[in-house]
Amino acid sequence: MEKKTSTEDATSTEDAGSGTIHPYRETQRGLASRHVQLMAIGGSIGTGLFVGIGSYLREAGPLSLLLGYLVWGVLFILPVNLSVGEMVAYLPIRGSIFELAARFIDPAFGFAMGWVYFYGGVMLVCTEYAAVATVMQYWNASINPGVWVAMAMVVCSLLNFVAVKYYGEAEFIMASTKILLLIGLVLLTFITMVGGNPQHDVYGFRNWTDGAMFEYYTDGATGRFLGFFSVMIYAAFSVAGPDLPALAAGEIQNPRYTIPRVVKMTFWRIVGFYVVGVLAVGIICSPRDPRLMSAIDSGAAGSAASPWVIGIENLGIKGLPGLINFLILLSGWSCGNAYLYSSSRTLYSLARDGQAPKFLLKCTKSGIPVYCVLTVSLLSCVTFLVTDTSSVTVFYWFVDLTTIAFVLTYTGMLFVFIAWYRALKAQGIDRKQFVPWASPCQPYAACLAIVIGCLAAIFNGFSVFKPFDVQGFITDYFGLAFWAVMFVFWKVYHRTKFVDPAQADLYSGKAEIDEECKVWEDGGYEERRKAELAQMNWVHRTWERMW
Repeated sequence: MEKKTSTEDATSTEDAGSGTIHPYRETQRGLASRHVQLMAIGGSIGTGLFVGIGSYLREAGPLSLLLGYLVWGVLFILPVNLSVGEMVAYLPIRGSIFELAARFIDPAFGFAMGWVYFYGGVMLVCTEYAAVATVMQYWNASINPGVWVAMAMVVCSLLNFVAVKYYGEAEFIMASTKILLLIGLVLLTFITMVGGNPQHDVYGFRNWTDGAMFEYYTDGATGRFLGFFSVMIYAAFSVAGPDLPALAAGEIQNPRYTIPRVVKMTFWRIVGFYVVGVLAVGIICSPRDPRLMSAIDSGAAGSAASPWVIGIENLGIKGLPGLINFLILLSGWSCGNAYLYSSSRTLYSLARDGQAPKFLLKCTKSGIPVYCVLTVSLLSCVTFLVTDTSSVTVFYWFVDLTTIAFVLTYTGMLFVFIAWYRALKAQGIDRKQFVPWASPCQPYAACLAIVIGCLAAIFNGFSVFKPFDVQGFITDYFGLAFWAVMFVFWKVYHRTKFVDPAQADLYSGKAEIDEECKVWEDGGYEERRKAELAQMNWVHRTWERMW
């Protein structure tokens, strides 16, 4: 009851003169299914998959690259998606996963998890702004990179200040561009490897002949394992997705249908984009290519350090580097845009739960939490560090700061699912009859993923200890310390207690969501949808039916 009261207090204001209650405006359900799917598929694909991946190809080898992404994607990201999807499809509340953490584990756990994700989201926005500055230097290195950071910041902020449906359209277009880029590069790799290139060279898997798994940090089998593990940690930065549908749950149309649909596509997204993508990059470019090695060592900007571009140029294909660099630029821009959205909604969720200042609850008529967006935009000004330090160096600082935050957040989501699972069992509820969609292989998939997530968090910075690197230690483990401090602070200050599974609140907010979703779930929606489709031309109708 205390939790419910605090939420009600956080979402309303009292007029002292009249004694009437005026609720704050709330975020609105303006995201259609196709918006959410493209956010989940492409919103997290940033420059890391196109440029930063080159250093891991060189250090770990093509097979380690493939296995690292495969293991992290299938054994960790997939269970997180399934677990979050089941809970959020049942309760697509605006407080999202962090409120569920407070209900099922401990309010201090939800507080720490929410603030760590917020910090990670802001760091990822900074990462992509720094990446935009790095990529722009490919064309003009004489202009201060701070100019490009300001440009990216203004565009992303403006897109997040408009109504959410327009944000969804903008992100849909930019995410589609990234996906088309990745599909195009994979097809190009296949065509050229079988001889479809200016040199008519059937090179196949020749670039694997110098070795498939390289020794990293130490010698022998341990070195090869550490090479694989380093790739897995990098995959933790570049493979994301479960957070975006969870944070957008309060703004998704027909959420109990849309969210499971998006989540069930996770496996194919991981395999079809990330795993096939890293397989292709290991085919088209040799990890021992002198140009790749020298570009990484010299901190070259933009596509100059991309294994894709180096491989294409080695085949004698002209005119593509500039185009690819432009599309990489859009990738960074889109990812920054997506995480400006998600981090602002995290701050809004924290404010709803009384864990952030109340003024952050103010929304515009179109449902934009305006002060939350403004706060994230102001915090991201830390990216202007690129004006005094190499933009490539700043980029990798933010990569490290972001990685640990997301590993902790996703592992926290799994703990929330286990607590949810225990609560259902303790209260004698048949999970498969209770929820709109029950995810498969549970709770075993979640337990395995928790083990992987904890190991990744603990050994994330294994390479900074010998020799000891102070800067690397701080960037690799700051998130862990931040989580511990936030958890202890909230627990001590509010004297919170761990939730008894038999007493966990499974129902607050459900009646409101049921009422809100009647427009889609009760009869009439499908008929209206069919009538709308019938009035469209065949191109528009085909496009809408795809999603």
